[in-house]
Amino acid sequence: MPASAKKGTVAVVGAGDYIGAAIARRFAAGGHTVFAGRRNGDKLAPLKAEIEAAGGRCETATLDARKEDDVTAFLQAADAAGPLDACIFNVGGNVNFPLLETTERVFRKVWELSCYAGFLTGREAARLMLPRGRGTIIFTGATASVRGGSGYAAFASAKAGLRAVAQSMARELGPQNIHVAHLVIDAGVDTAFVRERIATRGGAAALDALQPDQLMNPASIGETYWYLHHQPRDAWTFELDLRPYGEKW
Repeated sequence: MPASAKKGTVAVVGAGDYIGAAIARRFAAGGHTVFAGRRNGDKLAPLKAEIEAAGGRCETATLDARKEDDVTAFLQAADAAGPLDACIFNVGGNVNFPLLETTERVFRKVWELSCYAGFLTGREAARLMLPRGRGTIIFTGATASVRGGSGYAAFASAKAGLRAVAQSMARELGPQNIHVAHLVIDAGVDTAFVRERIATRGGAAALDALQPDQLMNPASIGETYWYLHHQPRDAWTFELDLRPYGEKW
């Protein structure tokens, strides 16, 4: 987006406590009004208060990204206050089940969260951006986006599907000046959930053994989304993978 352009709104679908919140903070600090949505919108009150205390603007909403009407209403509200400059799809759905314990309900629900909801979000954002001929749509991926793993039949297939949706959108919308990007988050993010998993697997010693920057700082991830949004269109990135310096891959 040109530096001289008027800053509008940025919608974060799946504004969780870590990556989603970091994205919201970064765009708010950059002068955008942020519309943050998640399934339990009341949990966004601390984020809204933090952003506004820092001088930014943030609107929050309860949102089920699997429901077309919810997604449409959320993005239309962001556009009405905007226009909508960027839309970030950051819904998770990371579960691990052995194949024979993966029920039909689990597989379908993970697909709805991680793939179908991304399609709805991207399509509705494109509807709003195309008439103006500009905008950024970014999808959060994972290691599972590019390879399956034991116990990840549901999650990997959904994330791979989301990557394909994003790639198809990029090829279709890029020539119309809509920047579509997909980020592969290929490491553990420094969250309470990840630290709990490390402790469960290896005990307190495993936590003590963590080196500085071994886990990804959500703020560093948020900075990358900001960078992608401001890339000049003669050098747009479609896919970018992020991992700490010591991560094996």
